[in-house]
Amino acid sequence: MTLGLSLTQGSQAPEPAALAANAAPASEFTFEQRFPPPEFRDRFPTASESLALHTQAEFAPKPPPAQLVSLEPQAPAPPQRDNVTTLVSMASSAFPYFGNNPASDAPFLNVSSGDRRGHRSFSGRVYWQDQTYNDNRVLVHVPERFDARKPGVIVVFFHGNGATLERDVRDRQMVPQQITDSGVNAVLLAPQMAVDAADSSAGKFWQPGGFKRFMDEAAVHLARLTGDPANVKTFASMPIVIVGYSGGFLPTAWSLEVGGISDRVRGVVLLDAVYGQLDKFANWIERHRSGFFISSYTRYTAHHDQELMAMLRSRGIDVLEGDVLKGQDRPLRPGSVVFVETDEAMTHRDYVTQAWTRLPIKDVLTKMAAAQPPIRIAASTPETRDR
Repeated sequence: MTLGLSLTQGSQAPEPAALAANAAPASEFTFEQRFPPPEFRDRFPTASESLALHTQAEFAPKPPPAQLVSLEPQAPAPPQRDNVTTLVSMASSAFPYFGNNPASDAPFLNVSSGDRRGHRSFSGRVYWQDQTYNDNRVLVHVPERFDARKPGVIVVFFHGNGATLERDVRDRQMVPQQITDSGVNAVLLAPQMAVDAADSSAGKFWQPGGFKRFMDEAAVHLARLTGDPANVKTFASMPIVIVGYSGGFLPTAWSLEVGGISDRVRGVVLLDAVYGQLDKFANWIERHRSGFFISSYTRYTAHHDQELMAMLRSRGIDVLEGDVLKGQDRPLRPGSVVFVETDEAMTHRDYVTQAWTRLPIKDVLTKMAAAQPPIRIAASTPETRDR
């Protein structure tokens, strides 16, 4: 399926410090200059534009189990159901969060005004809990040809600053569409982080085991949406690929370090997102050599990417640079550690749809499926433990 894109080139690329939750504020551009406030109609879609809510009765029961096949683009077959793209409330999602900020070991909600509580970011701006940190919804996408009987993968997408699930992740960045168009047996989970704010806080993903609790709860919802409650066990052990864009680096890093299921993560993709937490990324790469790691970056994060590359090489890990991802004949092999700097024509705002190639998430999944030898997708054994 060919997708048409209209890429906006007018947005200023953000300074790294403005996106990192633990960095000083940027001086050149304000958040409002980089991310103009949306119109009322953009913040609140009409009924026809909003995501439809689905019930279990809408989905046909799955056919009897069949023999498993390898993870690969699926051949055309009579669809069992339509694409499902919906918002699901999850108690284990990032927010609301009433714990501490590990950067300071102080309460995350560190500002009050009467009964109202909020968080003062490192830039000095206050975001209120009831407006910014109170949305526990997760964007869930199940392509119509997804088959839980076959080996598959769960893509977890952590969005960047100034974003909402419908306006940005679904419509502007086309993440669900990229999953479907890859043809890979994959589903999508995209939790709402700070709502429409210049803040990268990880919320419950800061907590030890927080990512595992999120994935366990998601398995129940995914089983319901595929029409077979017995699929809970399948989704609870399915391999994971984490994609972090921009400010999504922080929940990605903490999920890898303390999330409790890093052995299920078969790949990490950072889209202009290395703003800090380098040790956490390096630790995961060093401990999981059968997976893959990709960081594609602009000049704004280049110095952090170069620092991470040096750190990895000092640990004896081979690093690939340059255009190694370009071209359909370049499969993504197990253990690949790839850094790709994109030219200045690529804007930070449009990076989820245009990086080293058009629709980079689709490209990664396609290359993952084509890898020979295949990237290990079998679930970890019960004896496997996080390090």
